[in-house]
Amino acid sequence: MKRSSSPSGSNSRASLLPIRVQDTSRAGLYTPQAIERSKLSISKYTGGSEGKNSFSVKRTSGSGASRNSPWGFFTGTEKLKDPRPLHDKTYIQQCIRQLCEFLVENGYAQNVSVKSLQTPSTKDFFRIFAFIYAFLCPSYELPDSKIEEEIPKVFKELGYPFPLPKSSMYTVGVPHVWPQVAAALVWLIDCIKIYSVMRGNADVLVDAQCWSGEGEDEIVVNKLFMEYTEKCYDHFMNGGDAFEEMDAELQAKLNKVFKVDHSKMKTLEAENKKLNEEIARLERERENEPDRLETLRKLKASLQADVEKYQAYITNLESHSAVLDQKLHSLTEACEESELEVEMMKQENARLQHTVDNQLYTAVDIERINHEKDELQQTINKLTKELETERQQLWAEELKYARGKESIEAHLDDYHRLARKLKLIPAAMENSRGHDFEIKFNPEDGPHSLDKYRRQINVPLMQIIDETEEAIRKASHKKIILEDSLEKLNVMIAEKKSIIKLLKEEAQKLDDHHQQTLKVAEEEEEKSAAELQALEIHKNLIEAGVHEGLKEAMNELHEIQKKHQIAVRTTNEEKMQLLDKLYCVLEIVAFHVGSVESLPRNTWLSIMQKLIQCLKNLCLKISWTT
Repeated sequence: MKRSSSPSGSNSRASLLPIRVQDTSRAGLYTPQAIERSKLSISKYTGGSEGKNSFSVKRTSGSGASRNSPWGFFTGTEKLKDPRPLHDKTYIQQCIRQLCEFLVENGYAQNVSVKSLQTPSTKDFFRIFAFIYAFLCPSYELPDSKIEEEIPKVFKELGYPFPLPKSSMYTVGVPHVWPQVAAALVWLIDCIKIYSVMRGNADVLVDAQCWSGEGEDEIVVNKLFMEYTEKCYDHFMNGGDAFEEMDAELQAKLNKVFKVDHSKMKTLEAENKKLNEEIARLERERENEPDRLETLRKLKASLQADVEKYQAYITNLESHSAVLDQKLHSLTEACEESELEVEMMKQENARLQHTVDNQLYTAVDIERINHEKDELQQTINKLTKELETERQQLWAEELKYARGKESIEAHLDDYHRLARKLKLIPAAMENSRGHDFEIKFNPEDGPHSLDKYRRQINVPLMQIIDETEEAIRKASHKKIILEDSLEKLNVMIAEKKSIIKLLKEEAQKLDDHHQQTLKVAEEEEEKSAAELQALEIHKNLIEAGVHEGLKEAMNELHEIQKKHQIAVRTTNEEKMQLLDKLYCVLEIVAFHVGSVESLPRNTWLSIMQKLIQCLKNLCLKISWTT
């Protein structure tokens, strides 16, 4: 028996050598008790979901020849044919889903989905490769240059058996390149899983419950598959190509461990085939209709709208059916009355016929009776026509009555809706004033009901209308008064704003005058400093030229300095006092600017004149002092 793949596409054990032929007719080694656990166990020992190995061997053909190197990398010049169905869309979608699940489960920084991994960009591929390869080499970082040459080199060093051309790294997302790259990434993920299992780090990438050996059956299954893998590999390295004995031995052991019932195998295989077909059908439907959920939602909304329309239509039909039932009832009563009249006429005719039979008639009587009979027949025909005409008129009157009733009910609905909007009904509403404005239509009350409701509603309604118009008139008058007041207030505000503007201009002028005063004081200080400097120069000249009057000159100089210091101190004190007064004046001006709106115009003008006079006096005093 040739080495073959199991029915499950995710757990096949395909050979990397080009002479191997897959046999899809071979039954899987699964049991009903632990199908999922056996899948995981096979994937652990055969290299992942695709059965790919991270190494290949160089062998010679023949059943008895041995392999040259049991663990060497592929170093020959021949190129291996890739046995994976890279042109199968289902297989590529499976690889993309495995890649997406691995990235999401292990905390990939970027947001990825199956849709975004259909045609990824080159930068995204570089980030994904660096993230996956970091599990094998945590310190690895992509180089700044020649990344396209670095990645194929890494795959070759890891023992990837199929070549990755450098040109494919420039256009990763192209449809004829991406399947090869995606399969290579899945192979790298399988290598990481094997590496994690070998290191005993089962919590990182492998299901802990299935690998940790918590149950006795799991330990036995793992041990059996390990022994089976070792025997098959030894047999393969010794040149054997058939593994029927190992398969049969493993099958027997698994059947014994899981107590397999062979009678249920065919049922389970048929059910598995049916489920796989259903999964494939659902996958095709999802690919053909990516927005099927949105389409179904729109269809549901449309159907709900149709249901509402049909419910309204059914309600209308029920109301129309009730009207027809009433008409049918009235017609049935009329028919019963007509039947009673016919029955009475038949009895009368029978009585008359009995009387005629019991009498002896002459020929003249017979002719007379026939003549009367013809007249009566004509009368009956005429009455029948009149009855039919009357029935048609009655039907027309009933239709007219029904239309009039519907029109009256529609007007009443409008009236009641408007009355509720105006808070006139029910009687407890605030605008009803205790009156009942509701009209209860009853056709049996006759035409007098209209006068009754007119007397009941018209008088209080007219009274409410008059009161409302009076209130509207008062509100309009009050509105006009308020508008006049608002206009006057706006005029006053405009005047006050102009006054405030003038005051601000005056304050600006005072600030300018204050700045000029400060400038003059600074100039005076500079003059004093110049005079002091001139005195010092003169003192030096006197010291150099006249030694005899040095003492007297020194005394005079000390006196002059004392006077100058006293004059400067006095000037500074007066200047500070004047500045304090000026600041007080400015604060008073600001205060008056804020409160001027509440003062009459004449008072405000007088205060401003006094304030301007005070400022002029203050400025004169400052200029006189300086």
